[in-house]
Amino acid sequence: MTEYRRIAALGSSYAAGPGIRPVVNRAAMRSGNNYAHILARMIGAELTDLTVSGATTSTILDTPQRVGWVKFGPQIASMPADADLVLVTAGGNDLNYLGSAMKLAAYFTLDRFTNGRLRRWRPAAMPTVTVEQRSTATAGLARIVTESRRRAPGARVVLVDYLPIVGEMTVPFEDVPFDAASVEAMASVHEALNGVFADAADRAGGEVVHASQLGLAHELGSTSSWIQPLQPLYRWPSSFHPNSEGMKAVASALLKVVTQ
Repeated sequence: MTEYRRIAALGSSYAAGPGIRPVVNRAAMRSGNNYAHILARMIGAELTDLTVSGATTSTILDTPQRVGWVKFGPQIASMPADADLVLVTAGGNDLNYLGSAMKLAAYFTLDRFTNGRLRRWRPAAMPTVTVEQRSTATAGLARIVTESRRRAPGARVVLVDYLPIVGEMTVPFEDVPFDAASVEAMASVHEALNGVFADAADRAGGEVVHASQLGLAHELGSTSSWIQPLQPLYRWPSSFHPNSEGMKAVASALLKVVTQ
């Protein structure tokens, strides 16, 4: 069995784990039970968790990220040179995946309080992914793989894509606070995000753990959802993110891959 002594985790909120206790970094909305922490405990490895909610491929590579009063430097600059396993979940914010879900939730919530007048005045803007967005995200993700190997020459770099928010069992205005067209649009953005991971892996020679496939039949509306539904205002940022069961499932899938 392959042994790993030090793991480095890079990524956005889908890696950080907002809304899952315990919180180990409040500004980053980073949980001590995200998939990287769970995997590290499973294999007895040290973990350097650099994930920050809201991160893009740019803030992982080059650009400082500010969250409220806290400023995070580019994540990769803090990667330990002796890391032998690097886990990466990023690119969703480059395509505005979570941001789109949040905006749709806010729009339709406001529409409900105005008795449908908002929709009559201004129809909801459906999320789409441009060619430029996809190209930028792919290039950024591929560069994260390449730069991780440069900074930690002995590391195995594993990309972990995104659990799906919606699926065939998701009922509009019941499981999610938006309509059928929005559910379809969110599924299309997720499909584009899956393509980003596949293209980046091909370009950089990396490998992907497909949480996107693992999460099928565990979307919102399923009998065992791995996604947090829309949360109250005080927990709003954790809406539409993996729950603790989702993180455990991703960690278990990673365990099978990295111990081969």
